[in-house]
Amino acid sequence: MERWWIGLGALTGLLAVAMAALAAHGLEAIGPVRLGMARNALQMQGWHALALVACGLWAPRGGRLVDWAGAAFAAGLLLFCGGVYALALAGWPLGMLAPVGGTLLMVGWVLLGASAWHTSPANGHSTPRSSG
Repeated sequence: MERWWIGLGALTGLLAVAMAALAAHGLEAIGPVRLGMARNALQMQGWHALALVACGLWAPRGGRLVDWAGAAFAAGLLLFCGGVYALALAGWPLGMLAPVGGTLLMVGWVLLGASAWHTSPANGHSTPRSSG
């Protein structure tokens, strides 16, 4: 899965840069409040693009928890950023999409952190890492 996480992180980062250019040069008409919302979503997208790349780099040592973290980051990005962008750019409120997505992003960080304390040996069971 490590290639998937790195590829998805790179794509997410690319789209964040494109969105940043749009926000900097073409979104003044949506107003300062909605522009601020779009910039907040953009910031979360950029940070979590890096988190997806980190999942790809850590996956060979972090086991299944890293894959679960990557999945939480991917779903969280889609829901959180999608919900905020929809509201900011089109005025479409999508209910609980952004809060659920934000929760998934937080779950992703918990899972990524937990993967540092567990490894997945050949038998597939998690065991605590040594502190050395």
